[in-house]
Amino acid sequence: MKFSVLSLIGHAPHPLTGRLPAPADRFAEVVETAVAAERLGFDAYAVGERHAGPFLSSSPSVVLGALAARTSRIRLQTGVAVVAILDPVRVAEDYATLTQLARGRLELVVGKGAEAGHFALFGLDEERQWDLQAEKYALLRRLWSEENVDWEGEFRPPLKNVTTVPRPYGGPPRIWHGSATSRNSPELAAKYGDPLFTANAIQPRAAYAELIAHYRERFAAYGHDPARARVAAGSGGLLIANSEREAIARYKDLYEAKVAQTFQPHLAGRAGYNTPFRTIEDAIADGPQLIGSPQQIIDKILGCHAVYGHDLQSITVDGFGLAHAEQLETLQRFAEEIAPVVRREAPSTLWEAADGAPDALDARDAARDGAADGGAGGYGR
Repeated sequence: MKFSVLSLIGHAPHPLTGRLPAPADRFAEVVETAVAAERLGFDAYAVGERHAGPFLSSSPSVVLGALAARTSRIRLQTGVAVVAILDPVRVAEDYATLTQLARGRLELVVGKGAEAGHFALFGLDEERQWDLQAEKYALLRRLWSEENVDWEGEFRPPLKNVTTVPRPYGGPPRIWHGSATSRNSPELAAKYGDPLFTANAIQPRAAYAELIAHYRERFAAYGHDPARARVAAGSGGLLIANSEREAIARYKDLYEAKVAQTFQPHLAGRAGYNTPFRTIEDAIADGPQLIGSPQQIIDKILGCHAVYGHDLQSITVDGFGLAHAEQLETLQRFAEEIAPVVRREAPSTLWEAADGAPDALDARDAARDGAADGGAGGYGR
């Protein structure tokens, strides 16, 4: 299995102390966490996109550009790029520029977004969100794979003989589809033969398993080789202690205060917005959150893998309000005590040349990484 670190660049007051860091300090923490993730051998670092609420991630392409300048090996991802509200021409230009700056280390995770209200912010009808997503994604693909594009659609003016610049480094990057509650994203991913990135953040495991099963079924129905269906999964947050008892003693107040702080009463009953795991005991027992001893976390990831069959596990260390030093300590413990075991028990050929059904991007990336690293890689690579 491969591992990614995700930040939504949350910027809410600390749920217990009320402390609110300056925006510049939060951005500096994100950059330093990405540098640490690369040093510790994580495979990817992702930045989300939010345009409302207590977040600073409205311009992920800018943040990822800063990360490209400070890293050399780790892959960079969006988490997600909200294509449904953006101009595909601008998306093609911005992220192709990033592929050049990062020399091909960028992969997009796209989606219609999980933040209620951003459609109105951009003057769009939320009732048409899936139509917007489908049309804009189709155009983005064409802009990256073709030159001299002629195009007409419903949601933006026509294009005539358009070639966006720069062109993506080494060809179009891999694009994942973020999925949280609806079958629409798994369907779109399956249609194009793209990989699926399931949120696995708030709902019970069975809800995400149903979306993944639908994706795999439709992937094959569209005529794609089922062996090429890639899946990634989120985790809803990471808190490591030496034992479950210590985790509860150390983090109970923090976890439950954060749940209370993020509760959105106007979205109560709407799937994907409010966690049903409101106590830390519930989260440890049945939630997707990775909380407890290293062995408990290993068991939970492998339990998800038995159901999901996923290649990539995403973790988040800055979602609960841990001090930055503790975030880095958590990353290190995960890298040293958890990741090697999961890699051994759940191997994946994602981003590796040795693949029974080789992916051209996998082979290209692996060859480039090998040349850049002199044949060496991160832990378990």
